[in-house]
Formats: sequence, C-alpha cells, structure tokens
Amino acid sequence: MDLLVEDFHRRTQGRLMNLMTSDENPAYAEAILESYGQEVRPRRQGKRGRRPQPYKKPPVGLKYATVHRTRQNNRVVGVERRVIYGTVTAVVAALAASKVSTAVNTVFVERHNGTDRNRNARKVRKTYCFSKDWQVHEAVGYFTLYSYNFCWPVRTLRQGNRRQAMAAGLTDHVWTLKEWLTRPAVQRR
Repeated sequence: MDLLVEDFHRRTQGRLMNLMTSDENPAYAEAILESYGQEVRPRRQGKRGRRPQPYKKPPVGLKYATVHRTRQNNRVVGVERRVIYGTVTAVVAALAASKVSTAVNTVFVERHNGTDRNRNARKVRKTYCFSKDWQVHEAVGYFTLYSYNFCWPVRTLRQGNRRQAMAAGLTDHVWTLKEWLTRPAVQRR
C-alpha cells in the first residue's frame, strides 16, 4: 500500500484530492498518513526522560472515507461508510461537488480490477494461467492496460465511440490494435 500511495502522491504533486476513498484495509489509512501527513514534534514536558517521538497528523483539508462491508455466509448484507480523515460535513460537501459520484464507494477501482482480470487471465483469482516470470506478467499487464485504454470501445463515455485515452486528451483518434502494436515505444525527434 505504501508504494501505491507514494506513487499517487508523486503523480499528483502532493495535491490534496477533493475526496479519497477505499475499502477499509487499515494499510491505506497508514500509507495516506505517511505520504500526506505533517510531522509534529511534541515539546518535552520536563528536563528529564526521553524526548517524545515525532508523529504525523493529517493536514487540514485531507478527506478520506472507507466502505465497510458486513458479510454473512460470504455474501454482503450491509454497507456502511466511515470517515477516517476530515469531517462528515467536508466529505458530504466533496460528494455534492463531485461530477461522478454521490456516495462514498469503491465502484470505479473495482470496475477497473474486474475488467483487468477479465482481459488478463494471469490476474484471475483461481487459475492455471499464473505467471512464472515477473517480466512476462508485467508485460502482459501493460499490454492489457494500454490496449484497453487506446483500442477498446467504452459505452459509458458520453461522446459516442471514444476510448479512455481520447477522453483524457492523450490521443485524438481511436487506435487499431495493429497501429498500437507497431508504433515505436520511444519516439525519436
């Protein structure tokens, strides 16, 4: 989790997002605090004894909420939202300003993970197609990710037959798989 959150922090130049959400794995909260937290050095209470250890506290404006699923017999019977960093009022305001969601959820990452597993048998939970070589596993992962974003039609994008790369402004046209596979990875100038 630490590497994931560190990478996200780096890619967003440390900006605080309007709202961060995840499942309730406690490693996320710890990693978010480690990456975004502000170090606090408590003052010594007297002249003797050890100095208090520094710790991190969430910065003002950090909003992070989780989804707690209650299960019975391996089935979800209840879903509860919990605010970890920030206030309930701040999370509700962030959701009101959101153009994509009105509730704390993990639907977008779960949809991505489901699509990834569907397109890459090496990532299916129970399979004989497991990867024996990390480099091959990584290569297949990149292949499925990039071909999906540049070459695969997505019905939910509002402007007709577009790809995610077009919606993100990374390309101006739909790529064929042949075009994508034969394009040099490094462009010479």
